[in-house]
Order: sequence, then structure tokens, then C-alpha cells
Amino acid sequence: MSTARLTINLDALVTNWRNLNAMTNCETAAVVKANGYGLDAGRVAKALATAGARNFFVAAAEEGVALRRALGPGPGISVFSGHMEGDTKLLKEFQLTPMLNSLDQMLRHFEALPGHAFGVQLDSGMNRLGMEPAEWAAVRDIALGQSPVLLMSHLACSDEPGHAMNAQQLRTFVDMTNGFEVPRSLAATGGMLLGRDYHFDLCRPGIGLYGGAPYGDTVPVVQLDLPVIQVRDLDPGESVGYGNTWVAKAPTRIATVAAGYADGLHRAMMNTGVTTYAGETPCPVVGRISMDLITVDVTALEEVPSHLTLLNEAQTVDHLADAAGTIGYEILTSLGHRYARTYQG
Repeated sequence: MSTARLTINLDALVTNWRNLNAMTNCETAAVVKANGYGLDAGRVAKALATAGARNFFVAAAEEGVALRRALGPGPGISVFSGHMEGDTKLLKEFQLTPMLNSLDQMLRHFEALPGHAFGVQLDSGMNRLGMEPAEWAAVRDIALGQSPVLLMSHLACSDEPGHAMNAQQLRTFVDMTNGFEVPRSLAATGGMLLGRDYHFDLCRPGIGLYGGAPYGDTVPVVQLDLPVIQVRDLDPGESVGYGNTWVAKAPTRIATVAAGYADGLHRAMMNTGVTTYAGETPCPVVGRISMDLITVDVTALEEVPSHLTLLNEAQTVDHLADAAGTIGYEILTSLGHRYARTYQG
């Protein structure tokens, strides 16, 4: 086969959830938006539900519908985007809990679905989603009278533990929520690592479950093996790939593997030190990454294997992200649909 293989280790995912859960004295939910960070929300959530997760967060109601179909009745599914126009039927039929972000959403929800579960998202300083302090102060008595199941906010700089914004948002969130008998949530993965002052009643890790920073003890979840299509020998002075960006300085053996930027492997990673692996032997990527193909220096190998590994324990999504000038979230969610996917655990 010329299709690259993406292996998703659900046991590693569960280990990450359990290790993060052990940091807290509160409930640990799971964020499975963007189709489980690109790894299949249904499979991810089923594994986590078996491990003990009881609440899941998605970005939009449509994601919640797909997740409910995978999970069945029982687990809570919360929708970050709240109650958008047109969501009413989906929220009701699939037992989804919107995190209401504005007065308009609150009015829509109370009028269309009286008595249906909801939470409220508060803006503690990120200026993205949620009610600002003045808006919340004006409507909170009405909202609290309808028995919200959660008051939540989101940290802007939790991946930088020393950033002053973290403490500032914590103070603002406490000021907006203290004294109410409603469960609270502030921390995603980065917030969990800031300490229990940020944990409140529910934490909602995302990237840390999937093997990404800032959780330094995370276990890698994905492995990506790229099939070797062809091997050739180059003389000194010969170039590889578009634009002649890499030129052999010595006799070199080049393997061409089946994957490229159409598979989420960004062109920005070329000539940045990204490598592939044959077992434990590194084989550097050379030349430009093209749509479907990558060229690799395999001179160090006595025998070229059928596949070379790009993602593993030695080179994680964060290594690729650093090389591409992006973040591990983008690498994960960009992993293409052409991969032959295998799930372990």
C-alpha cells in the first residue's frame, strides 16, 4: 500500500486522562472538539467514558450530535458555542448542554427550551466568548433562577505559568462566581498545571489528552508511518525536489515516501531538522515537502525498510509544530484523511 499509516493508541489517551485526573480533587471531563482533535471523537470519547469520564465538551451542536450518536444516552455533552439560532432541535433531541455566551443566547434558550439544561460561559479577560462582568451582573439573577449546571471561563495564557494574565483571570472569575451554589470550571490542560486554585469543580483537559504540550508528562498517542515508494542514489552536486533547495554534498541515498502537505505535513517543516526514523535510526527529511511526497536521506541505513516513522515517542507532534512554527494542536487537527487509521487499546 502507498497509504501512510496513522496509529492512535487509545490506551495512551486513557493514561493521560487518568494522570491528569489524579492531579485534581474535582471532576475531570474531556474536550473532544474538532473530531477529537482529529483522532475521531467517537472512538476517543468511548475510550474515555470507559475509563470514567462523564462529561465531554465540543465546539458546536453538530459535533455534539455526532458524539451523542457514538456515546448513546448518559454522558453529558456541552457545547462551547452555546445556543445558536437553528440549534434548538439538536440541543433538545440529542440532550446537549449549551454554554450560553450572551444575553441573546440566554433569551433564545429560555424561550425555546424552558427547563433544558444549560451552562453560562463568562469572559474573565480573554475577550473571545462569554459574558463580560457588567453583562453578567445585569442578568445573573435571571440566569441563576433557571438553575445553570455550570459557570465556566477560559484562560488565555495558561501555557505560560508565570504570565500575569493567569492570576488576573482567576481573580476576575472568582469575583464573578463566588457565593453561588453552581459548579464552576476554569481550567483546561494548562490551567490544571497551574495548581488547584484553578481547578474549582470541573477541569476540562484537551491537548494534554492527545499527547501535546504544555503537559510535559503526556504520553504520545499517535504514530505515523510513511511507506517508502522508491529509493535512489545521488552523486555529489545532485539536488532533490522542487526548487533545488537541497543538494547532495557526498554520495547519498534518498528514499521517497508517500505523504505531504495534503496530509497535514506542512511545507514549513522542510530543511528544519525534522527527521524520520527506521527503528531508532534517524533519517532526516531533505528538500521541499510536496503535496504527496517527502524525500528522506537514508544513507545511514544498511537496508531501507518498507516504512519510515515520522511521529513517535522520539519526535512528537510538538517537535513537528516547532519545526513548522506552529503548535501541536494544529499538527494534530491537520492530520489528513488519506491515512489508513489503526486504533489500539
